[in-house]
Amino acid sequence: MLDLIYFAQIVYASFLGAILGWQRARWGKSAGSRTYALVTAGSALFTLLSINAFGLGSDVSRVASQIVVGIGFLGAGTILHKENRVEGLTTAAGLWIAAAIGMAVGTGYYTLAAATTALMLIILFLDRSKTEEK
Repeated sequence: MLDLIYFAQIVYASFLGAILGWQRARWGKSAGSRTYALVTAGSALFTLLSINAFGLGSDVSRVASQIVVGIGFLGAGTILHKENRVEGLTTAAGLWIAAAIGMAVGTGYYTLAAATTALMLIILFLDRSKTEEK
């Protein structure tokens, strides 16, 4: 029964990540719904495993800290320097927050995860409208 609850958490995390990725794909960014869903699902699963599978005596924060490091590495791969500008910073930051959203779901903070997803969508839409005015 617990496996079904954990699986539902991963599905929920995937859904929230896909929402963020949809916004990015809509504006033609390389990391879209699948990428963001994979990041949130993976973060949720790693978090669930660290809390539930490694025993009560283990330091569950170690896995959480390594999620942050791993996503930092993934995000660094999205940043490109072209001529006089840097591209991919928003995508890298988006993947970073997607991992945090997945971790929030994995620890049971469902409302916080949904509210953060909504806030990130607002920020991403505001950022886009600001650049269109120039």
